[in-house]
Amino acid sequence: MAALAVPLFVLTWWLGCYLIGRDPRRWVLRWAAAMLWAYATGLLIWVLAPGGALARISLCLPALAWAGAVVAMLPLTPAERRQIDRGALALGVCFLAVVIALPGAGRLLALTPLAGGLVLLWKQHDQIRPARLPLALTATAGLYAVALALLLLDGEGVALAAIGVDLLVVGYLVAVAHAVENGERLRPDLRRSLAAAVVVAALIGGPAAVVLARSGDGPVVVAQFVVLAVAASVAGLAGRVRRLLDRLALGEDGSLRTERAALFLNADVLLRHRERRRLGALGEPEFLRLTRRALADFGDLDRLARSPLTDLPRVERRLAGREHQPRARAKELRAVLRESVSVLRPPGPFGTGEDWRFYNVLQFCCVLGLDPYARRLRTDGLSREARLAVDWFRRFVPRDVTRQWQREASMVVAGRLWAEVRDHDTPPLNLIKRP
Repeated sequence: MAALAVPLFVLTWWLGCYLIGRDPRRWVLRWAAAMLWAYATGLLIWVLAPGGALARISLCLPALAWAGAVVAMLPLTPAERRQIDRGALALGVCFLAVVIALPGAGRLLALTPLAGGLVLLWKQHDQIRPARLPLALTATAGLYAVALALLLLDGEGVALAAIGVDLLVVGYLVAVAHAVENGERLRPDLRRSLAAAVVVAALIGGPAAVVLARSGDGPVVVAQFVVLAVAASVAGLAGRVRRLLDRLALGEDGSLRTERAALFLNADVLLRHRERRRLGALGEPEFLRLTRRALADFGDLDRLARSPLTDLPRVERRLAGREHQPRARAKELRAVLRESVSVLRPPGPFGTGEDWRFYNVLQFCCVLGLDPYARRLRTDGLSREARLAVDWFRRFVPRDVTRQWQREASMVVAGRLWAEVRDHDTPPLNLIKRP
């Protein structure tokens, strides 16, 4: 059992940390990480008490977290998202209580939220990217259901290992979906992190497996798995651990920390930034989606550095004769987006009319990063225009309307940038060869 439990624990715990490390603010990654950590915890409980009721209940929990990840993938409007998120949370709590109360195979009811989430995913499969994601998730869900049924009925160790492998595949699929959504590369970064996890499994997992095989003492088992979890966390969160160490060791030297942060950002972006190519090859729908994403991430230089839009022709012109490092490109992309938003400003003093709505929503909510609906929004240091805009949004513009305007305004900016890309990629007439 130790020969199976140790590598599965290390890999599932590592992959959960890796997903969180990619972008802690994305709910789909949070749910997927919770799914993997729930399995790793259940695996530890199974090692301590094989076939026990607590272990069986724990191994049903990944299905609930998996359902949350599927719901987070749905392309919903803000109003729909809020309702479905609340409903999913309430259903998750109810099904958790049911799983705890029911005996044996009755705990398979934990699969119901997952089945419902997959049905919703299939209903909107034409908007899901990559296109084969619903099919892949459905297939893995079927295998998970079979393995979970075998585990609950017979307590087979092979079924326990099959569940772990299945959830690792799901975690990988979620990482692929996140990379596609953000226009990033996945494999180089994932391979690098996986290599660290394999080293952990070999150097620390090997001795831990020997200890577990020779000792069944509960505290010893828990201590070994805690060591494995810490090592796997360091492997999965290498970049964030590095920043934390810099903050602890170099706290008094702000300039050195800033320089190191810039170097590490460039190094990380090289692993996740797509190969440079003509943006026109992406197609208009993909370009428009990436522009909306870049405007939403305006205040996050790390995310902007990984965006394919750093290869915009206007960014290239602004960088002429200067460094082409990812951080520099991200700063120039931010400047291009700021200029594109400024073009939307109508002439004259600040206003709140129909012709001002697109400029206001992008300038104050994206460029300045203000949330007018925040409970404790501080207006100290804001310009008079910003304070007037915040007050106007609070008084007269519902949150859902603001988000709708933001999407529409982003499309206007994206359309203008796309026209520039298309003109840049179209050769002059005198260079077109005639047959």
